[in-house]
Amino acid sequence: MAKRKGALSWAMYDWANSAFSTTVQAGFFPIFFKDFWSKGAEVTESTLRLGIAVSTGSLIVAMIAPIIGAFADRGAVKKRSLFTFAMLGILATGGLYFVPEGNWQLAAFFYVIGTVGFLGSFVFYDSLIVSVSDENTVDIVSGRGYALGYLGGGLLFLFCVIMVQKPELFGLSGAAQAVQLSFLCTALWWGVFSIPLLTNVAEPAGGRRMSFRQAAREGFVQLAKTFQEIRRLKVVFMFLAAYWLYIDGVDTIITMAVDFGKSIGVATDDLIVALLLVQFVGFPFAYLLGHLGQRLGAKKIILFGIGVYIVVTVLGARMDLEPYNIFGFKISKFYALAFLIAMVQGCIQALSRSFYSRLIPKDKAAEFYGFYNMLGKFAAIIGPVLMGTIGRLTGNPRLGIQSIAVLFIAGGLLLWRVNEKEGRQMAEEMSKG
Repeated sequence: MAKRKGALSWAMYDWANSAFSTTVQAGFFPIFFKDFWSKGAEVTESTLRLGIAVSTGSLIVAMIAPIIGAFADRGAVKKRSLFTFAMLGILATGGLYFVPEGNWQLAAFFYVIGTVGFLGSFVFYDSLIVSVSDENTVDIVSGRGYALGYLGGGLLFLFCVIMVQKPELFGLSGAAQAVQLSFLCTALWWGVFSIPLLTNVAEPAGGRRMSFRQAAREGFVQLAKTFQEIRRLKVVFMFLAAYWLYIDGVDTIITMAVDFGKSIGVATDDLIVALLLVQFVGFPFAYLLGHLGQRLGAKKIILFGIGVYIVVTVLGARMDLEPYNIFGFKISKFYALAFLIAMVQGCIQALSRSFYSRLIPKDKAAEFYGFYNMLGKFAAIIGPVLMGTIGRLTGNPRLGIQSIAVLFIAGGLLLWRVNEKEGRQMAEEMSKG
């Protein structure tokens, strides 16, 4: 019973921080950044600015992820460290409320700091999965986290959308003030719903406690050692190479989809509806595919998801604003793409996390998840800048989205060659040795 309570409390952190990824990253920030903070700039110029901001936050986390992972493993302070990064993100998110019109530099600064807090907390959150699950439940627990993330993030986003559409009901002067208030709501939501994890999830035992300075110094040594260990675990090395490629595409589409839609002329209301569709369709599919991953194998479901994303990039690059006519019903092409993304977005992220847990030594979880997050965030550095740069150079944002397909294809081919059974054996031998 205690472990079940811990698993639910662990998953509630996805419910908490998904408010940032939904309402800020995917939702209002790209729209507000283009229309309010970058008012008057060319659409391709604002896309490049956003891409640089996204990539900068990811770069910072990529550089520190292995060090803070080693710090958490050595000092048994995963929960305290998670709280520190979460508070950084919460305060930066709330700070967006105070950024005036036209000040895209300050908005980008708060966004970068918020991204560091959001992504940095995941280094510790992901590693805590070994405290609340076992071999028979890890895929389900991981999928539940993403499912609750979709539901929680979607509910807050829905409330904020109503606030933006009907600001007079909330005593607000207009949609702009409602969007700014949504950033404060996100910060509050993130903080309140982080409490269950902090109170109900057990802190795994670790080595001797040490100061952050000492841990950071030893972390550089640990970083080199961890890399050598990963090189010895060739299955882990191949999986991380595959993950580095395909998660680049996933993260780029998450953070840049709304900006892409704005650039090709999709109406703001349609973009918001599409985001809500992703959240509420993603909720049941994350649960369903999490269970299928447990029964059929996580690797098979991840490969299925990669295939769907390849279709999304091809259709997105050729998309126009004419709706599909399906059985006499006219359906926006952007909605159709949003539905495809919603089917597999959560499962790729959740099952990659749980699949990786089977390949690594359990006593070095935070250290290895530090590398996992580092590669994921290094990958997210490339995609947004690539998409923004190609769009600016060619004047055609469709060419930017098309280039992402290469990442999915290469990542899928590498993942196909990953041998899970061999990876487990190697991890067990390292733990014993």
